[in-house]
Amino acid sequence: MNVMQPIDRIRGGVHENERHESGHKHVSGTAEYIDDIPEPAGTLHGYLGLSQRAHADILSIDFDAVSASEGVIGILTADDIPGENDISPAHKHDDPVFATGKVEFYGQPMFAVIATSREAARRAAVKVEVEYRDLPHVTDVLEAAAANYPLVIDPLKLERGDIEAGFAKAKNIVEGEMRIGGQDHFYLESQISFAIPGEDDEVLVYSSTQHPSETQHMVATVLGVPSNAVTVNVRRMGGGFGGKETQANIFAAVAALAAKKYRCAVKVRPDRDDDMSATGKRHDFHVDYKVGFDDEGRIEAVDAVFAARCGFSADLSGPVTDRALFHADNCYFYPNVRLRSKPLKTNTVSNTAFRGFGGPQGMVGGERMIEDVAYAVGKDPLEIRKLNFYGGEGRNLTPYHQTVEDNIIGRIIEELETSADYAARRKSVIAFNRENHIIKRGIALTPVKFGISFTKTEYNQAGALVHVYTDGSIHLNHGGTEMGQGLYTKVAQVVADEFQVDLDRIKVTATTTGKVPNTSATAASSGSDLNGMAAADAAQQIKARLVRFAAERWKVAEADVAFEPNTVRIGADRLAFGEFIKLAYGARIQLSAAGFYKTPKIHWNRSEGRGRPFFYYAYGASCSEVSVDTLTGEYQVDRTDILHDVGRSLNPALDLGQVEGAFVQGMGWLTTEELWWDAKGRLRTHAPSTYKIPLASDRPRVFNVRLADWSVNREETIRRSKAVGEPPFMLGISVLEALSMAAASVAEYRIPPRIDAPATPERVLMAIEQLRAAARQGAVAQG
Repeated sequence: MNVMQPIDRIRGGVHENERHESGHKHVSGTAEYIDDIPEPAGTLHGYLGLSQRAHADILSIDFDAVSASEGVIGILTADDIPGENDISPAHKHDDPVFATGKVEFYGQPMFAVIATSREAARRAAVKVEVEYRDLPHVTDVLEAAAANYPLVIDPLKLERGDIEAGFAKAKNIVEGEMRIGGQDHFYLESQISFAIPGEDDEVLVYSSTQHPSETQHMVATVLGVPSNAVTVNVRRMGGGFGGKETQANIFAAVAALAAKKYRCAVKVRPDRDDDMSATGKRHDFHVDYKVGFDDEGRIEAVDAVFAARCGFSADLSGPVTDRALFHADNCYFYPNVRLRSKPLKTNTVSNTAFRGFGGPQGMVGGERMIEDVAYAVGKDPLEIRKLNFYGGEGRNLTPYHQTVEDNIIGRIIEELETSADYAARRKSVIAFNRENHIIKRGIALTPVKFGISFTKTEYNQAGALVHVYTDGSIHLNHGGTEMGQGLYTKVAQVVADEFQVDLDRIKVTATTTGKVPNTSATAASSGSDLNGMAAADAAQQIKARLVRFAAERWKVAEADVAFEPNTVRIGADRLAFGEFIKLAYGARIQLSAAGFYKTPKIHWNRSEGRGRPFFYYAYGASCSEVSVDTLTGEYQVDRTDILHDVGRSLNPALDLGQVEGAFVQGMGWLTTEELWWDAKGRLRTHAPSTYKIPLASDRPRVFNVRLADWSVNREETIRRSKAVGEPPFMLGISVLEALSMAAASVAEYRIPPRIDAPATPERVLMAIEQLRAAARQGAVAQG
């Protein structure tokens, strides 16, 4: 027995600030993305040919000029697909790889050019000559409703209480509507896939996808082969935000199709312009609402319809619009409520998952109702928020009949109110606005309650594979994908903690369908929850074998065997971890395990609108102050304070980064990021020159972000942590609300501004002018 002195702690375990495992590679440019993989000799390149009509019959296609172009090897159309011409994740067979007979949005893929270089393929693709017969088209959600366009999927209704009685009881009723804009994912790495053919029906696909298993199944469907013939590998993505959950599938399918046809490696990567035109975005929403409330501002009834621009096919619009309804209550109890979705078809690219997955749109609609109530009763919106929070006898049931059991929003708000000095600053803002006629300020403090779990119950599962090698090093593989959020680091920390070894002993290898099958998308903020638990399960299986081995060999009780920092304690003695593993191998102990986890307690009946779709809730709050130039509508965010709940953080440094990034992205969605289609159905904001994401200069001038370090998840999640990917996105709502207050000041806060999102300077200026005009009319009427 080699005896070692005990060590206090391992390096890089859970709850520690640990750097991102690829952070140094990101900043030095050495992180390998798909376009960095060395290309085998003879690699070909594909490029999609996109439609030039929003809605039209295809009368004829002439490929002569395309075929004659330099470097062109061939052209792929629907006729070249041996399996199904369909990549619809909703299994509605409404999302073809290549359009046939008819195109349904401007930029829809019709064919692919395969050439010796990407540039040759791109230049050749635009030489196609297509004869169209134009059909009527609509791109706007209200136009679609007026034209009786169909729904892409059955709508959802959530209902609780007696809506008619609620409105009859309410002393005040306000009705309104709001437009909430979409958003492009604008990941740094564009969509890309690289396929290498294997023998027989096999193909290896490197894909920038958040859902390797779905990409695997889609490629298999298109090729007409079983899923076991397709292997999808993902080492890392240069950003995803939901845009690579389903939208990566067409690029993988085309690359694989070409690779098998031409028997050589094929890469497909679009330009940014074509990527933005041909791939889905965050759904635009139009919200119609009616809210009843008493003279104090306590809500009695809510009736709202959330209509969404879904695009030409279903994609993920069903669950996205469902989740919008799930979050229309945010932190507020509605005694009597009816919420309905209206997922409308439009002649635009099919919209898809985006950070928050419909929840942000629902929450913005809910906050607009709170704002309207506040203006109606003449109170600070924060007073109305606190008055309507969940909590107290009979006030904990959501519109979908889940009981809110872990409510900490009261403490979050109280702490942030104090640390941000909200009350004093609001008085200061009002005083400033009274004395200044050009620059106006606004301040708002808004809460977040976000449900965690996939609403598609079967997605709430994960697998992991752990190998312990004879030198004591550990190999970890799981179904989650790394897109910069630090998932690989967090799950490695979990495994290090389980074995009580330093983090540098753990190597996380590329996510691959060849090791862990049937995985869920890395989405719904579930990456660490699901994959961390699966990896812990695998490690615990191996540990259980090792404990039995040690107990039998050294004749001690299993309770006397423990994993301590880089050692194994057996009775009174300690053995170095690596040495112990060698002995276990010599005794033929299995040092590998496949772990599995499925989220408990959740269930959901969509037809009844009832269930427990969420395992738990994550909470947060943000306080933002803005300054607005009333002559131009231009503004800046002067200060933002955030307090966010991540439970017992697995890695506080990474979680802080997620909160900061999510806030800025959410702020961008609600302020500067505007999607614009012209009369021909063309997306005109398809590049950085026309689509403005936030810059470093747009961040709040003062930015204070804290984690609620006292929070511990009451549910048995991985080390009692909480999800952090999506919940902080909605903290950006405080900026929109602050802009509303600044605008309302020109009419003495008597009229709700009702600024649509995104609140671009133009929209802010128009709201200010409308408020001034309304105030003048009111003054004349009173005079």
